[in-house]
Amino acid sequence: MSLLTILFLLGTGLTVNSELHSLTYIYTAFSKPVTLPGLHEFTAMGLLDNRMIDYYDSEHQKKVPKQKWMADHLEKEYWDKGTQSRKSKEQWFKVNIDILMKRMRQNDTDTHILQWMHGCVGETQPDGSLKFVKGMDMYNYDGKDFLSFDDDKQVWVAPITAALETKRKWDDVQVLKEYTKGYLEKECMEWMSKFRDYGKEQLVKAKPPTVHMFTLKAKTESNVILTCLATGFYPKDIIMEIKRNGRVLNKDDGLQKSG
Repeated sequence: MSLLTILFLLGTGLTVNSELHSLTYIYTAFSKPVTLPGLHEFTAMGLLDNRMIDYYDSEHQKKVPKQKWMADHLEKEYWDKGTQSRKSKEQWFKVNIDILMKRMRQNDTDTHILQWMHGCVGETQPDGSLKFVKGMDMYNYDGKDFLSFDDDKQVWVAPITAALETKRKWDDVQVLKEYTKGYLEKECMEWMSKFRDYGKEQLVKAKPPTVHMFTLKAKTESNVILTCLATGFYPKDIIMEIKRNGRVLNKDDGLQKSG
């Protein structure tokens, strides 16, 4: 492969893979204060496409924006209501960790962790709208799956015996199941659309990727080894293609991808 071809490859085309998007909320509670820097007895955060957009912890007890566009587009009332909601969740977690510890006959001298993750995944449509793909609502206790919601069947799934009692109680509350399904399939999707609309300026103004090309001599003199590196792009998921004479190279051409 000649040097001329190497220079041509610097014009590699980059396309953003924006088909799937997600909005996720993660709550983490410890059974007692943790004396480690950066860890709080309770934390809650929202993530849009795996980027934090809001945050709350038991020390500061205030829901705050983590992206400038969140602060710019959402009024004080939104953050005040969010703060009150997080405080209520914090108390709920304290009560339920205590219930689980007693149910499992655990020693209160040990530290136990209860986590909750819920959210939705949507797929971009040709008109720019988002179509619901799946929802998730699951609980984790001491690092193990505890309870999750089956959105299709509208039932709670208990992978361990200790969760069966909670499953039976929650399955009997039809309103809870209907609310959970409605939130995942509709309300969560509506918020995700709003947040993506609020943050679109960041996508438009984002710097294009910086592409670096490195060459190494191959064992065969007529060949050369190319290494292409793209950095500084947003969002994090992209597809990078290397073309030669207009044809996209693949693994049959000796192309290797590290992800």
